[in-house]
Amino acid sequence: MSEFLKAMAFRHACKVFDSEKQIPAEEFESLLDVARKSPSSFGMEPWRMIVIRKPNLRKALKSACWNQNQITECSELVIFTTDNDTVRSGTPYVRKMFERRGLSAEAVDTYMGVYKNYLEPIECDEVLLENWTAKQCYIALANMMTYAATLEIDSCPIEGFDKEQVEAILDIEYGHSVAVICAFGYRVNPQSPQVRLDVKQIVEYR
Repeated sequence: MSEFLKAMAFRHACKVFDSEKQIPAEEFESLLDVARKSPSSFGMEPWRMIVIRKPNLRKALKSACWNQNQITECSELVIFTTDNDTVRSGTPYVRKMFERRGLSAEAVDTYMGVYKNYLEPIECDEVLLENWTAKQCYIALANMMTYAATLEIDSCPIEGFDKEQVEAILDIEYGHSVAVICAFGYRVNPQSPQVRLDVKQIVEYR
């Protein structure tokens, strides 16, 4: 079995973390770097990550996250936020992201036009825009969790939270939003057997 498949078998939504065991700093930095290097639509990298380490802040967040113990017991708590306004079509940020590819001015203008045509139907609705940027966060998070598993670091993606409460606690700026939360650390209990649909139930060939 390849190392990747071993990681996929190792990874599960860890519900009980060893609060006394901390992820080595170098390994955690590598997790963040994997998220940074992940692909995103048009290469816009709309994600921003907040690492929550202050006990009082974690305690406040726990109450807004359905009182899930992972929030306070994990070694590292990462909150993915989306940078919605920055990635709207025509912003200096978007132009800079295209320019960094070393393209000619004409090519950059072409990309700006293609991007505008794609994004205009999305950015006219705040909910659609948040959903689009959140999708990018999930790509980065998936890579992060799988890589963590190669290091035998456990994770638990968390969607069970009151979005408005979490954003208020973190004082998230207007134009940004919380997409997903993930706890990282080390399991206390043995992993339960993976239960998945058979591949024949989810794949169709045409």
